Amino acid sequence: MHGVPSRVAIALMCLTDRHLYDQPRSWWVWLIAAIHLRKPVFNLRDALFAYVLLALLLLLGRAIKHRVRWFQRLYLPASIIAGALALLLGPQVLGAIATSVAGSESPLANGLFTEPIRTVWSQSPGVFINIVFAALFLGETIPRPRDIWEKAAPQVIFGQTLAWGQYVVGGLVTLLILGPLFGINPIAACLIEIGFEGGHGTAGGMVDTLNELGFAEGADLALGLATVGIVSGIICGTALADWGRRKGHVEELARNVVEPEEIPDLNVLAETPDIRRQRARLMSNLLVDPLSINFAIVGMAIALGWLILEGLQLLEALTWGPSFEVMTYVPLFPMALIGGIITQSVLNRLGLGSLVIRPMMQNIAGVALDVVVIAALASISLQVIGNNLGSFLILSIVGILWNVLMFLWFAPRIFSQYWFEKGIGDMGQSMGVTATGILLLRMVDPSGRSGAFESFAYKQLFFEPIVGGGLFTAAAPALVVRFGLIPVLLLTTGLLIFWLVAGFLLIRQRGQRSLMA
Repeated sequence: MHGVPSRVAIALMCLTDRHLYDQPRSWWVWLIAAIHLRKPVFNLRDALFAYVLLALLLLLGRAIKHRVRWFQRLYLPASIIAGALALLLGPQVLGAIATSVAGSESPLANGLFTEPIRTVWSQSPGVFINIVFAALFLGETIPRPRDIWEKAAPQVIFGQTLAWGQYVVGGLVTLLILGPLFGINPIAACLIEIGFEGGHGTAGGMVDTLNELGFAEGADLALGLATVGIVSGIICGTALADWGRRKGHVEELARNVVEPEEIPDLNVLAETPDIRRQRARLMSNLLVDPLSINFAIVGMAIALGWLILEGLQLLEALTWGPSFEVMTYVPLFPMALIGGIITQSVLNRLGLGSLVIRPMMQNIAGVALDVVVIAALASISLQVIGNNLGSFLILSIVGILWNVLMFLWFAPRIFSQYWFEKGIGDMGQSMGVTATGILLLRMVDPSGRSGAFESFAYKQLFFEPIVGGGLFTAAAPALVVRFGLIPVLLLTTGLLIFWLVAGFLLIRQRGQRSLMA
């Protein structure tokens, strides 16, 4: 502690000494410790250059994808390639090679990126994921829940079955194999759903929550699983599409499919000329750029989500108190999604819904998602994955098998027509991102004759707020910590059984109608 004032040294000692941890502290202890321990390690200039480097990496990733046919066949987003580049050029790969060759004094010992830049990247996913989820349904048509159920009940049931089953198989393999053999944290039961169903965005957004719950390595494993999910989703989906064509389940198969945006437009109702005229009339009196207005609407959705989260946390504190802390660990992004749905509904009721430009919302969310994916992959710890390689491989294999086998067994039963087209979209989404599902759907139904896209789009309103990055995805790790793995496993098993029963009741009802006809 040379050069540190004695009072600062005492304050730091009081906060770090375990024997003094529970003793009363003076206000100056907290103040001095906060100043010296929470001093920021980067400034706005560092943040600027961190995001400039992200943009350059994204351009480089796009160029590599354009030249490497293997990446094109896998339909890997440029952001994943850019994130992998950032990881390779960082201290864990390039830095480790330079250190082993030239020693720790090598100028490349920490890779190409300085510590402040890496710190900005490590903190970015938890921030930008809120923008992604807030914009997810802004500008979309939001029908009544009854209309959604009437048009997309089989799709809702199949998607929910895949999601809850990921918790069940993850819980069983953690309880019976990973825990006894590897001593892994019980939260690992949630990682298949976070990585496969949620994707890179959700995995990156859950970093802070997993750290707070004492499972820091879970974030790296979830990001690794998300990468495995999206690659295996494309490979398995393409192989299944070829198999379906040979077996006669698919009438037409597109070989060259236009890759969908990472934030796809799920709006089944096209924008009408009346909406454009109404928007022009509303904006004629506003001396504000449309991009600024739409970004402000995203901000409103996030603020509303924050108010909802704060209200739930306050309600939890006033009712159950410290004995039941779950909402404390729930991140903001699922509430931002709910805030976006509420914001769009309010704007529609006020006659201001036309101010939201859906393509612009896709662009805003797309930029934010690129930041989340690149920064999260750049911050992943290869050492953590290496130390938990057995658990990582088992979770990957179990997750892939569950999705593929359920597609082959349940999809032909729950969908009365075009089961392959309607099922493969959900299977793709459950192993990667929504864009993967749409990609596979377009591959097996390029002309859109099955109506699968419409039901797939309607399903998202029953799906995203709960799982795949929704409220339960965010709360599940805290529930495991608070109640234990077995109660959460029983809960998710019950929900899986509920959706399976709902599916078979729907099948039975459909059979009775066909007999009466």
